[in-house]
Amino acid sequence: MNPKNRFCFVPILISFLFVNEMHSQKNNSFDIKKQLEYCAAQASKTLNVIPDDGTSPRTVPNGSSTWKFVGYKDWTSGFWPGELWYLYEATGDKKWEKEADKFSRFLTPLSVSKANDHDLGFQIFNSFGNGYRLTKNPAYKEIILKTADTLATLFNPKVGTIQSWPHNKYGGHNTIIDNMMNLEMLFWASKNGGNKKLYDIAVKHAETTMNNHFKPDYSAYHVLVYDYETGKKIKGITAQGYSNESMWARGQAWAIYGFTMVYRETKEPKFLDFSHKLARVYLDKLTTEDLIPYWDFNAPGIPNEPRDASAAAIVSSALLELSSYTKDKALKNEYIAKSKKMIVSLSDHYQSRDINSAFLLHATGHKPAGSEIDCSINYADYYYLEALLRLQKLK
Repeated sequence: MNPKNRFCFVPILISFLFVNEMHSQKNNSFDIKKQLEYCAAQASKTLNVIPDDGTSPRTVPNGSSTWKFVGYKDWTSGFWPGELWYLYEATGDKKWEKEADKFSRFLTPLSVSKANDHDLGFQIFNSFGNGYRLTKNPAYKEIILKTADTLATLFNPKVGTIQSWPHNKYGGHNTIIDNMMNLEMLFWASKNGGNKKLYDIAVKHAETTMNNHFKPDYSAYHVLVYDYETGKKIKGITAQGYSNESMWARGQAWAIYGFTMVYRETKEPKFLDFSHKLARVYLDKLTTEDLIPYWDFNAPGIPNEPRDASAAAIVSSALLELSSYTKDKALKNEYIAKSKKMIVSLSDHYQSRDINSAFLLHATGHKPAGSEIDCSINYADYYYLEALLRLQKLK
């Protein structure tokens, strides 16, 4: 080679290697669109096996490939139509709107029935709430407003919270940490034509929960039992965790997500500060390399304990929202990076693929009761899909 030409070749070679490296990085980057397409394909398979009787898919047990279906009264009944609305949002395909509408409408009786428990937000706001957000269908709005009023009937002003289980399972006014999620429907209703008192109820519930529902390290109890008349705290219980004093993964996930949402709706700094504290204890105690937690952070058999993909999905979605309210740059970047790692881990190693038609494997429902252990569960799928959409919007 002519020496003169050799010097011309060096920058060309460097340029070629740089382009190749960039191309390689691009190919190795996380493809959100591909994950959304996967979810749509799995949901299409599920649609083909749902009985035409008003039920919806809840769980696929470990070792099975077949969904267990539940009626509209089941606490998880809103997650499947919610997934369908998210797929409509992701794709714009009217097929998903049609199916989402169909499965949402099966839940309509909840809006005109007496409140049996606190899960009305999960049931109605995940279904009709997402539907109204995307279509502005006035019929959906009416159902949400009616249901918000129904949920509010469970509020006990002497305690300052909404009762979770009116059947009085624990000998007092009981409130579970999951209930934080149902406040979103009350906030929405108060701002969209409903009674303004719904806002006050939601705020009071959040304040009371913040003051009573947590241990000194900011880990959550599952259930708080109060005296009906005095409102005095009687005891904290972690029914679905390993022990009362352990950190049940999904309970902490509900808390992080719920208080972040309360800050969004109120803009009160105390709720943002509390959300950071809840996230901090979760992230600091998270020891798994892939950031998918064991079902309980203190379970005695770690590392041979079941994981909980549902907790990871909930937290990954919550951290993306929490990052948007975080001014500290290092903290903001940590939330985004760890959320993304959770989502990538779920996508790379926890997808159901050919095992069943859910989105994810390795969720754990209620291990102490021997129920839904290391299986596929609809709420894991719902928050995974939500996290993907939030990550897409962030990008």
